[in-house]
Amino acid sequence: MRAKASATLAIVVATLVAIAAVGCRDERVGEAEARRAPTVTVAGEERLPSWTPPRIEVTRENAQALAEQADEALMGGRFADDDAASLPLFMALRDYAPMRARADAGVRNSIDGLLLQARQQLGQIDEEPDALARVRHAAAVLRVVALERDDVQRFLQQVDRVEDGQRFSELGEAALARGEVGETGGEGALAWFRRALALRGSDTRARQGLAAAESALIRRAEDAADREDYADAERWLSLAARVRPEAGAVAEARGRIAFARATRIGELRDAGIAALVQPRDGIEQARGHLAHILRIAPPADPTATELRRRIEFAVHYGLFVPRQRFTDALKGGGRTPTMVVIPYGDFTMGAPRGEHGASDAERPTRAIHFERGLAFSMTEVTVGQFRRFVDATKYRARSSRRGYSMVYDLRSGNFVRRGNVDWRHDYLGRPAADDLPVVHVSAKDASAYAEWLADETGHRYRLPSEAEFEYALRAGSRAPYPWGTGTPPPGTGNLTGSGDRSPTGRRWQNAFRGYIDGAWGPAPVGRYTPGRFGLHDMAGNVSEWVADCWHTNYRRAPRDQRAWVNPGCRQRVVRGGSWASAPEQTRSAWRSGLDADTTNARIGFRVVRDL
Repeated sequence: MRAKASATLAIVVATLVAIAAVGCRDERVGEAEARRAPTVTVAGEERLPSWTPPRIEVTRENAQALAEQADEALMGGRFADDDAASLPLFMALRDYAPMRARADAGVRNSIDGLLLQARQQLGQIDEEPDALARVRHAAAVLRVVALERDDVQRFLQQVDRVEDGQRFSELGEAALARGEVGETGGEGALAWFRRALALRGSDTRARQGLAAAESALIRRAEDAADREDYADAERWLSLAARVRPEAGAVAEARGRIAFARATRIGELRDAGIAALVQPRDGIEQARGHLAHILRIAPPADPTATELRRRIEFAVHYGLFVPRQRFTDALKGGGRTPTMVVIPYGDFTMGAPRGEHGASDAERPTRAIHFERGLAFSMTEVTVGQFRRFVDATKYRARSSRRGYSMVYDLRSGNFVRRGNVDWRHDYLGRPAADDLPVVHVSAKDASAYAEWLADETGHRYRLPSEAEFEYALRAGSRAPYPWGTGTPPPGTGNLTGSGDRSPTGRRWQNAFRGYIDGAWGPAPVGRYTPGRFGLHDMAGNVSEWVADCWHTNYRRAPRDQRAWVNPGCRQRVVRGGSWASAPEQTRSAWRSGLDADTTNARIGFRVVRDL
């Protein structure tokens, strides 16, 4: 910068050469009278100190040396730095007559150089920390030595504006230190910084002040977020966004706060889910975490919806969800039958008046409410699954101890008693495949299998109650059949259809008109389309034992889903149609009572598990 100023001032060289030949006088020049200029002020406050030229004594002996020193300082751009600068030296030399002309030219050139240099430094005050101090010094000098010049007055006005801006920035910084940001108007920091920028739009100090004010508002937002007051945080961010709309600081802060908020919400969700497995007060703890989420989460936040859903599921399903499939491990190895979680809800149990094929045993109807979901085995228990139970426990089923069971006779089309038939045999008395539903089992055999599962898994496995069976069979339908009315859709299940044929060519005398399922006798489990709850063969394949004792009607029956059991009852309830049942016996409300020791080729069972 100084080299540039020196180049600009090279025009003074010719004048200096011309004056150099002027002789010197013997007379001693009196000391130049100190000139005192008024102090520069802005709005009544002292802004710039007065400048007094240094006292330099000029004599005949030193005049030439001082003139040469002044020329060198002028060429070096050192105009008013100290008593060795060009301006004070030339001003002193003006009082020495032999040097007056040369000194007057030097003073003019020094003023021109100082003004040029000061203007350059004024443009650098935002980049160079020391530039403003040099400008202030130059302005103080110029006010003393050249106040009458128009260009100097214009420069001093510029300096005044800079000084005003500096004062406004100082006031803004002081307000900011007191916490008076002024975000809602008034004489806070923001107002002062904006006044400074109105004077000079490039004012770096004022711009930095605005950024500091913005940061203060952002800090308030972050403090509010730390208190989990996100509404207040957003209020502060909105105010901060008005300070420097073009900057990205608020957007970044909003992103940080949103991330921290989402993280906190996620922590609460995880804590709520973890609480659900606690045996005591887990649901209440989870609800507390949900309430916390609802206080701090944005409207319609999916995390709150998720946890609310998990809590609802925990209340009604434990750790499961509706229609979930699962198995439990057995202590002795292997797995339980595949279980399906059915939803909780309400239904009307029994057959309404006027339903074709219904009997008084299916009435009076009653409303049943399920407070919790329930897991049903997806299919009837198979021969292979029952075999694992027998092998593990050496259990002897009723048909094995008795030595016979009821099988289907292909020649007569009737059910007959046959010896040496037990659970290992099919409907004809032949060895059964492992994927067939186990038959030739009594109600007590079925209960023994369920109790074994409970012992092996630590969970409550049991036979379903009548209410549970009918609820799962209907799966939301109020019609006579699970599928509605009339002929079942193709693939519904192993039912009696007019299109079915026995191995000997026999047809059903009472069957669903136009239906064919391709089976005569029990079919492998899971072959046909499941119902709406995901369970197979609820209305067909084999009828199934349930936990209830037989009662001739529903008068005085439990008003909930519990099994209706009398101590020592000898008759148990059978539910669901079979491969050999008449259409009326396939209705959802159909029920029958049999001796608990009954075994035949039409009855099997499935299990349920409490959640």
